[in-house]
Amino acid sequence: MATVVIGGTGALGHGLAVRLAAIGEPVVIGSRDAGRAATAAAEVNALVGREVVSGANNAAAAAAGQIVFVCVPFAAQEETHRAIRDAVPGKVVVETTVPLMPGRPTELQPVPEGSAAQRAQALLGPEARVVAGLHHLSAGLLADLNATIDSDVLICGDDPAARAAALELIGRLGWRVFDAGPLRMAQTLERFTPLLIGLNRRLKRHHIGLRLTGV
Repeated sequence: MATVVIGGTGALGHGLAVRLAAIGEPVVIGSRDAGRAATAAAEVNALVGREVVSGANNAAAAAAGQIVFVCVPFAAQEETHRAIRDAVPGKVVVETTVPLMPGRPTELQPVPEGSAAQRAQALLGPEARVVAGLHHLSAGLLADLNATIDSDVLICGDDPAARAAALELIGRLGWRVFDAGPLRMAQTLERFTPLLIGLNRRLKRHHIGLRLTGV
């Protein structure tokens, strides 16, 4: 089955689709607008030089794969998850959303559930196997196949088999990937994103990442 990228018309989703397609992974891009998804898929196919990406509306896309990446802004999270909820029981859902404060991206919005990932689990129901990750990768670098991404990926989730599946797939993209434990650890992982945004601003950089040492 294909790997699904919900929000594949946005910067992070597009970059992720490019990287997956470049290793020959079949991808279905999801969008609220099936036409926009098809256009985005054609752009990725042209970029990687192979026909491995297709597009569909979010619900149809989510039904097409066993691993579903959700790459949408926090403001669109609830609507998106309600659209895909019926398609994801038993599937691995990789939640990349960070609840950044509108207009103040170096701050987080409070989330009653604790994190955007825990909110995703609540929205999708207990049968969805939610893991969180990819919070610290540069969307711009993802879309550039000539760029080296000097950043590690941390994955957390309450289902060990779901974490393992996400670790395996993301690891095939060439980065070091680490199991960061249960889903509540997303409360910490999501906080790194506004920190990195602030560092990029202060140091006049664009792609500061996160690396672990001593491992």
